[in-house]
Amino acid sequence: MSEPLDLAAFPPSFAWGTATSAYQIEGAVAEDGRAPSIWDTFSRVPGAIDNGDHGDTACDHYHRWPEDIALMKGLGTDAYRLSVAWPRVVPGGDGPVNKAGLDFYDRLVDGLLDAGITPSVTLYHWDLPQALQDRGGWTVRDTAEHLAAYAGVVAERLGDRVTRWATLNEPLCSAWIGHLEGRMAPGLTDLTAAVRASYHLLLGHGLATAAVRAAAPGARVGLVTNHSTVAPASTRPEDVAAAARMDGHTNRWWLDPVFGRGFPTDMRELYGVELPERQGDMEAIAAPLDWHGLNYYFPVTVADDPTGPVPHAREVRLPDVPRTGMDWQIDAGGLEALLLRLTEDYGVRELYVTENGSAFPDTTGPDGEVHDPERTRYLEEHLAACARALRKGVPLAGYYAWSLLDNFEWAYGYDKRFGLVHVDYATQRRTVKTSGRRYAEIVAAHRAPHAR
Repeated sequence: MSEPLDLAAFPPSFAWGTATSAYQIEGAVAEDGRAPSIWDTFSRVPGAIDNGDHGDTACDHYHRWPEDIALMKGLGTDAYRLSVAWPRVVPGGDGPVNKAGLDFYDRLVDGLLDAGITPSVTLYHWDLPQALQDRGGWTVRDTAEHLAAYAGVVAERLGDRVTRWATLNEPLCSAWIGHLEGRMAPGLTDLTAAVRASYHLLLGHGLATAAVRAAAPGARVGLVTNHSTVAPASTRPEDVAAAARMDGHTNRWWLDPVFGRGFPTDMRELYGVELPERQGDMEAIAAPLDWHGLNYYFPVTVADDPTGPVPHAREVRLPDVPRTGMDWQIDAGGLEALLLRLTEDYGVRELYVTENGSAFPDTTGPDGEVHDPERTRYLEEHLAACARALRKGVPLAGYYAWSLLDNFEWAYGYDKRFGLVHVDYATQRRTVKTSGRRYAEIVAAHRAPHAR
């Protein structure tokens, strides 16, 4: 049984939200001037996506956004994390701006604000314009500079109404899974390319931070990174060292440079790839931020694997532990631990859980309702972890459940459902799940006077 949720731990101003990303929900990939992204290309690679799925229609949010805002309002949430599709706004990656693309996000932001929902805009959630990939993508410096120019365009248009901005979502996935493991776009398996991409992603973050602030002086800018707690499979020195390497690969490589410590020396030596550093880059990457976003899904336990790929650490599957439909271990304590680490080790002064959620095989009952008790329990346990972290002094300002809608789950296609709202992809019918109703109850209870 889940522990009682300590709602009094959440401050009155706490943001209760949901999150999505453009390619996963929008569809309309060839409408109103949008050009292909690397995910449009990757989804056509035979075998790359389960069932041969793609994001051509997804949740048809491009056309159904008023209905989706009504769903948010019905849940009682007051915050929404969305991403802007770079190839919809600047189809060529640089050069001419597509007015129709900007107009869409203009309408969406106004619709959210009219509903009393605060938009939080992520500028890059993995959908790089294919035109830039054709010129080297994240392995070349120009892409970082183009990200900054695109960020300035969007901030200039929306910055009079949007104050909370994220430059990147999960650069780890873009670099390591997309360029080293080959399981995400652009589908490369090249360590040198992956390390260079990681560098240019963080440089792009720094340059985009400055561009947003220049275009929208009232902007509050942050970065969204995904992390896992890492534990050794045994007390063997080799396994302990493997856990340290995995922590460097998963956590420190992304946090240390952003918080002014530079790229970790031990990981630079392990990768053996010279960074394309220029004077001033480290200062740009470490630009002070207004907030930081943590995406958390699972912990990792590893053993030494000296002949395996970098970081030479093999994930060990623990027996008799609960797992999601993604086969990810469930451990709400990992969320609490990471929130504390960001606060105590990196000095973050304003934190958001920008993604947290679970996929399970959903069932529709005879009553037409979608019953998902496992997801409901996952939600309650992880919110309880947030409450514990708040009691320990973590400056947690909001929680965005992943996801508002079932959607295109990248290489897993449409089989894996994370939504608080079920989507029948054949009809586009939306149905709030039991977990969605439970989230609405929690939000309402927090706002009740006795919760303060």
